Amino acid sequence: MPQYTPPLRDMQFVLHEVLGATERLRELPPHADVTRELADQVIEEGGKFCAEVLFPLNRSGDEEGCTYAGNGVVTTPKGFKEAWTLFKEGGWPTLTCDPAYGGQGLPATVGIAFQEMLNAANQAWAMYPGLTHGAYDCLKEHGTEAQKALYLPRMVSGEWTGTMCLTEPHCGTDLGMLRSKAEPQADGSFAITGTKIFISSGEHDLADNIVHLVLARLPDAPAGTKGISLFIVPKFIPDAAGVLGARNGITCGRIEEKMGIHGNATCEMNLLGASGWMVGEPNKGLNAMFIMMNAARIGVGMQSVGLMDVAYQNSLAYARDRLQSRALTGPKAPEKAADPIIVHPDVRRMLLTQKAWAEGSRCFAYWLALQVDVAHSHPDEAQRKAANDLLTLLTPVVKAFITDNAFTTTNMALQVYGGHGYIREWGMEQYVRDARINMIYEGTNTIQSLDLLGRKVLGDNGAKLRAFGEMIKAFVEAEGTNEAMAEFVNPLADLGEKVTKLTMEIGMKAFQSPDEAGAAAVDYLRLVGHLVYSYFWARMARVALTRIEADGDKVEPFYTSKLATARFYFAKLQPETAALIRSARSGASSLMALPAELF
Repeated sequence: MPQYTPPLRDMQFVLHEVLGATERLRELPPHADVTRELADQVIEEGGKFCAEVLFPLNRSGDEEGCTYAGNGVVTTPKGFKEAWTLFKEGGWPTLTCDPAYGGQGLPATVGIAFQEMLNAANQAWAMYPGLTHGAYDCLKEHGTEAQKALYLPRMVSGEWTGTMCLTEPHCGTDLGMLRSKAEPQADGSFAITGTKIFISSGEHDLADNIVHLVLARLPDAPAGTKGISLFIVPKFIPDAAGVLGARNGITCGRIEEKMGIHGNATCEMNLLGASGWMVGEPNKGLNAMFIMMNAARIGVGMQSVGLMDVAYQNSLAYARDRLQSRALTGPKAPEKAADPIIVHPDVRRMLLTQKAWAEGSRCFAYWLALQVDVAHSHPDEAQRKAANDLLTLLTPVVKAFITDNAFTTTNMALQVYGGHGYIREWGMEQYVRDARINMIYEGTNTIQSLDLLGRKVLGDNGAKLRAFGEMIKAFVEAEGTNEAMAEFVNPLADLGEKVTKLTMEIGMKAFQSPDEAGAAAVDYLRLVGHLVYSYFWARMARVALTRIEADGDKVEPFYTSKLATARFYFAKLQPETAALIRSARSGASSLMALPAELF
């Protein structure tokens, strides 16, 4: 049976020793009183909820799945509703929400650690509050005062949940093809008709009401993405006091039979003249929805951080216990019939790969959450803009690079188990199935690659990328005379120069043919991902080296392990960048030369 222990020590290492998060948060008026002790206490208690309440429901929820009654009614797996009640009673939905709407007002930097543990414990369950928080962000930014007063306190408390309804049977990524219609009504509402598919948490029995955010077109809307508006379409229509009234004309037509995340209700939602209320301005709904979409992309990255960690924990425990063959250098457990498989080099390769991806991802994602806090709350406009630029640049990377690595990691976890990994009772095959969707939804990883290269890098002639490069340059210069850091700083600096050169080459090619950017984009995002991880692994190595030097023989083994993992990353994983550069430079000709009919 699988197990899960919240990685509190590593979370504290990243937040306090690498990022200095609470010191940085003190610069932000809303979070000036967030201490290290408070952050640790919240994370520790959150870990107990995740490990004790949610994790025991993960396998059973996967096996039972959601149930569709045939009349629009969806029931979540046994225990999910009771867990939701405990979630609300513990105040967990309110963690990072605005106190004006009943929230606790804690920073995203603390919230993202809780988010990781939710997903490690039970990704399917965690999607219900995850989508709700995204809808909350969107309404908080673009809703009217009346809309915010009506919906936000109830979403913050967990009384109501939220969704985003974008995808239609004929269009997913290309929302310009969207067909759902919104007809103005005399009372100021809109009658919305259409079909949405793949709607996570679209119908369930956890909450009293579901607040759907729906994209649709007005009768006179221009074609394409410039003609899309956003609407609130509640499951039950509330009055101004929040008292629920009539059932609205939005119903679940079916739930999808999926490869994974069985405990989350992924629904086809049919709108038959459903009453909706516009959010923001006419024909600018996609811009408003991007707030929710970007939050969701970071959220998907955190789903994968959680899966990586729990899969690694279990494969490590198995490798320490499973006896198979003898070490190549002679018996390591001569008193036993065979050695534990952790003695074998390739098992260690798989374990260290999992560890390096999981811990590097955690550091990157927590740092990105810190940029969210700075972008929202720093009193200096220049610092807010700088943080927002970093968010804009790296959101595609946190979504695509982390989820790609998580699928690799969960597969390796299964492989460590051998044949037992392929058997359901050990839990590894579920992690592989659950991890696979993260590479697809909220914008496929190829779309993220095109977004990074086309919009975020070439779109501003590399300005945002150069700003990130300046951070790397400052770190390299600061550590340049530290001989102990050379093994980390030198490859980091070298990769930064190569990324700069490749970016210029691709930009020149793409100026002649846009297909050149399309051909290089996936390799390019992965290359930038390695640049990001190289930077954070170098920072983690510096902290570990400092502690090892200071504490000598009394050093905590944690730091020895961290330093060894950093060395593994630079020795075994970062060299992938050479192949990525060569592939990206190869251009589009080998992809586009073959006529479609000859495939």
